[in-house]
Amino acid sequence: MELLSYYGLFLAKTVTVVIAIAAVIVIIANVALRKRGESGQLKLTNLGERYHSMKEDMQLGRMKHHQQKLWHKAQKKKDKQEAKDEKKRARLGDEASSKPVLYVIDFKGSMDAGEVASLREEVSAVLAVASEQDEVLVRLESPGGVVHGYGLAASQLQRLREKGIRLTVAVDKVAASGGYMMACVADNIVAAPFSIIGSIGVVAQIPNFNRLLKRNDIDIELHTAGQYKRTLTLLGENTDEGREKFREDLNETHLLFKQFVHQMRPSLDIEQVATGEHWYGTQAREKGLVDAINTSDDIIISHLERFEVIAVRFSRRKKMMDRFTHSASASIEQLLLRLWQRGNRPLN
Repeated sequence: MELLSYYGLFLAKTVTVVIAIAAVIVIIANVALRKRGESGQLKLTNLGERYHSMKEDMQLGRMKHHQQKLWHKAQKKKDKQEAKDEKKRARLGDEASSKPVLYVIDFKGSMDAGEVASLREEVSAVLAVASEQDEVLVRLESPGGVVHGYGLAASQLQRLREKGIRLTVAVDKVAASGGYMMACVADNIVAAPFSIIGSIGVVAQIPNFNRLLKRNDIDIELHTAGQYKRTLTLLGENTDEGREKFREDLNETHLLFKQFVHQMRPSLDIEQVATGEHWYGTQAREKGLVDAINTSDDIIISHLERFEVIAVRFSRRKKMMDRFTHSASASIEQLLLRLWQRGNRPLN
């Protein structure tokens, strides 16, 4: 019994020491990151090289062993010659022969458009090096969300347009409401046949618990300075005047939304499409909401011969608590998106 007591005490001390060491390491790492001021990391991926590597793997898989040996020998010779030519061009300072670049940015937007923080870094990075011959492809996926968040996201894409960098937005799944606000900034909008496009409208929904509180003899006092400081509330008793003002604000926001889309796409019959409805890609093409039917994959492949294709991604450094909560919030948003899609369109 005494032996077990000593063993338990030793084990407790060991665990305490291990935890203390781990805590010190975490604290030192966090302090080091703060000193460096790292808010995130910019990552560049050569999609052209990835595609050609995949293509070579498929070609080799169809060859017999002796054919693979001959192919590797020829490829080694080819790579050696290309490296030699590249060095020669570098010595001569020949930049004219280099290909323009297609920068690929992914934006998968949530309801609060929090991803705009990374988007602004990615756009700034592209603008720092891009020339007029370069282009940008944004692979966009978003059902929309808060007005100010998606307004800022659209403004980030406008920075590219104002600098004369050709911008293409590809929608493989959905660009609705705030998502379409972003998409309409592009010089060219490409959508997959069954992607969801449009929803140029504004919606707001507020529950009210005032009657429940009254039944339980609970009073709510709300004091404001300014006639319309608060129009509708969660807990107080709403008035017809407040409801009318709230609807006016929605209509004003809708008007600004329509004006923005019409400014970006003047040929669009804005009154016909700004009804809050959404359409599939092929229907959106007929109405002028998008310019072509295609997928982002085909766009990238079609550019490989003429462009260097580089994916640009800025990953923000997350706090420890954010890492725990991000997965849960993402799951909830995915559930809401599925419910929204099921409620608005039939399933196959």
